[in-house]
Amino acid sequence: MTAADRGAQGGPGGPQSEDLFDKPAAPVSPNLRGPNPFLYVEYPNSLFGEILDWMLAPLLLLWPISIAATNHVASYIADQPYDQALADNVTAIVRLVNVEGGRVTVSLPASARTLLRADDVDTTYYQVVGPSNKIIHGDREIPWPTLPANIEARKVMFRDDRIEAENVRIAYAFIPVRSGLPPIIVQVAETLHKRELLSSRIISGVLLPQFAIIPLAVILVYLGLTRGIAPLHRLRERIRRRRPTDLSPIPVNRVPDEVRPLVVAFNEMMGRLEENLQAQQRFIAQAAHQMRTPLTGLKTQTELALSETDPVQMRNALQLIAESTDRASHMINQLLILARAEASHEKVHRVVPLDLDDLARSVTGDWVVRALAKRIDLGFEASGRPLLINGVPLLLRELLSNLVDNAIKYTPVGGHVTVRTRAGALAVVEVEDDGIGIPPEERANVFERFYRVLGTDADGSGLGLPIAAEIAELHQARIDLLAGSQGRGSLFRVSFPRYLEGGDGPRSQPPLASGSFPVGL
Repeated sequence: MTAADRGAQGGPGGPQSEDLFDKPAAPVSPNLRGPNPFLYVEYPNSLFGEILDWMLAPLLLLWPISIAATNHVASYIADQPYDQALADNVTAIVRLVNVEGGRVTVSLPASARTLLRADDVDTTYYQVVGPSNKIIHGDREIPWPTLPANIEARKVMFRDDRIEAENVRIAYAFIPVRSGLPPIIVQVAETLHKRELLSSRIISGVLLPQFAIIPLAVILVYLGLTRGIAPLHRLRERIRRRRPTDLSPIPVNRVPDEVRPLVVAFNEMMGRLEENLQAQQRFIAQAAHQMRTPLTGLKTQTELALSETDPVQMRNALQLIAESTDRASHMINQLLILARAEASHEKVHRVVPLDLDDLARSVTGDWVVRALAKRIDLGFEASGRPLLINGVPLLLRELLSNLVDNAIKYTPVGGHVTVRTRAGALAVVEVEDDGIGIPPEERANVFERFYRVLGTDADGSGLGLPIAAEIAELHQARIDLLAGSQGRGSLFRVSFPRYLEGGDGPRSQPPLASGSFPVGL
């Protein structure tokens, strides 16, 4: 059956795949597996400057408010004694007003008038207006007040007005005469020079110390912050004095409480770094061991070829040298690809939306010749729907190529290998074969570097599946190894978050199902 025929036919999935497409995708943090190239968060350059700004900004904002409030309070305080003096003057004049037989008289002695004019700072005015709206006594300059609806006899009230283009404070009272007649109006007005002078003195007494206190407060805040972050500088020096190879945890007993979680996280990161370095050292040792074998074989076969005089034997030796060279070259290429996959590929390769269905079809076509050479029926079954994911095309092609290569390599002559894509909550690609299969107890081990299942005679470097697992992890995908649909062979399933056109990015995958395991090395 050709790849085109299978793509038209479609194919059922294995029994293990039913729950994968029935479950809706659950929201998962985009940073589930390492850094996300789509997210970028900007942080302040200086914590010291940030804290200083947030401490001084409210102070500088509240200072004008404090000045305005002080001015208001000072004006209120300055008005109290002078308003009381005006009220006393109005009350005194009210007592001197007599109403007899419809005639209004004011018995204001000359000494009282002199006392009213005695102020050498402010100008004082007084006025008595009779029921006929005639000025009985006093100054004409004071404007008349508005008569209220309900007049309270002899109650002193206050208002602000202007006399001869100058602001004045006026105290006034009404004296009712009889029903139907306007009341008698008694008013005393005074300019505001003494009040303004007192208010200015109060404001000066309050604000002048602030001009010294606020700069002092700024200096103290700066010194306090400098002392507060001094433990950070000491911690920095402790870290700087360490040897480059010292990855031991930083003691947290002398670290401030606010920084302790950061130091604990840093210690955990150094622990992971040490584990990675040890893993790299083991990998280098294993790679050196693996490379020693083909190089030793090449040297031996070369020496045999040099010692041969029979052209037929020499040709056979050269053929073995060529095969050993191919195996060594393949292993070196696999090592380079693994190193590329482990690198931060977001910096090297561009992440783009791509159609997993088209990619799987293209990769399958690349392996048709290899499958025909081994008389293996290689087919492709399309999902029939666009399967958009976010990924690096070069790395994803390598992932699928390694899975197809592995399936062809471990499938006997005359077997079947099927590549299929499936659309659901996730974008899924499967590579299934009916070969020798992998025992359940060894399925998790095949993703370890240089691990090979015992009892197989197929050539391999032991790096293809670890590369596939590493690339899957970089794409926030998961890879499952299951038994084939007929109980024979193996089925590799890679599940990717789907990319929604016009949305906010890729969907996140649901938690790992039972029986599956996280990818990684």
